[in-house]
Amino acid sequence: MVKDSNELHKKALELLDQRGVKLKDIAELVMFLQQSYINDLSYEVCLEHVEAVLKKREVQNTVLTGIQLDILAEKKQLMNPLLDIIVEDEGLYGIDEILALSIVNVYGSIGFTNYGYIDKIKPGILKKLNSHDDNEVHTFLDDIVGAIAAAAASRLAHAQPTKSDITQ
Repeated sequence: MVKDSNELHKKALELLDQRGVKLKDIAELVMFLQQSYINDLSYEVCLEHVEAVLKKREVQNTVLTGIQLDILAEKKQLMNPLLDIIVEDEGLYGIDEILALSIVNVYGSIGFTNYGYIDKIKPGILKKLNSHDDNEVHTFLDDIVGAIAAAAASRLAHAQPTKSDITQ
């Protein structure tokens, strides 16, 4: 059993880092999503919202679960046809997106639109994770990172409703 929430938080951050995802990468995605809506938005503010999202237990659990599934797929420790589906990141699989939506759901409906948008265009770190160039499996991780960014952007928008409702 997890002794305390700090242990779970630390492990989630450790796994993200081991898989090549830095918090700054996620903050850049938040900046991408919100810079048109909030004047003078800073990278530091985006990073604060990413860090806050990552303190939620639901988010930590999703990070651990998704990354573990990616690692098991890399090591060929899943049964087929599931192994092939995850390794190939088949478009009709959808469970990776469903897992990510558990993160997005924490911050309301704006998170769904942010997530759908960023998942479709895959900017920044999402493009790298989705490339399949490094022989690592990131089927769940790319969606989880996009969901963390979408949730952080939603959290930011909720913190400044008058600014985020109007495109500049």
